[in-house]
Amino acid sequence: MSDVIPRGSTETRDDGTHLLRYVLRLPHPVIRVWAAVATPEGLPTWLCAADLLEPRVGGAVTLRRLAASDPWAVPTGDAEVRHTVAEGHVTAWDVERVAEYTVSVHGRIRFHLEPHGDNGTVLRFTNELRCDDDVLLDRLAGWHNHFELLVDALEGRPVTDWKTWTPDRWRQLRESYAAA
Repeated sequence: MSDVIPRGSTETRDDGTHLLRYVLRLPHPVIRVWAAVATPEGLPTWLCAADLLEPRVGGAVTLRRLAASDPWAVPTGDAEVRHTVAEGHVTAWDVERVAEYTVSVHGRIRFHLEPHGDNGTVLRFTNELRCDDDVLLDRLAGWHNHFELLVDALEGRPVTDWKTWTPDRWRQLRESYAAA
């Protein structure tokens, strides 16, 4: 398990909704982290393409996975799989503080940023969704893997070619979360 990204935690509510949480302490200013989690230019460097992102509460959002080998892909019924596309709305927006998207496939995903120290940021991430336990493990591993990529992007090593991404690290993380 990565030492850089603390293990995500989960809570299951009485209605069966799962809440995944991660808290990351990043040595980068809020404005830089905001650009990575809340702009169409920043999101593809570590997470996905933002084919549409209207930066306001109620605005439309369409997020599309870019990885060629996608463990979250949805089968199409033949040998091909399509990349996961999640459509929805911006459900909270406070510039340089909160970006929240509620989208198909992934439920509610929220990035809450707080200044920390002289030039750092605490990123509090939550993902609220309804799913079975196997999908929950997929999501824990997936978000963890993506936060590792976020750290790389913030340190000047963005993903520039998603065709080279493989699910190997994701599988390691999933096994680690399953064993815990």
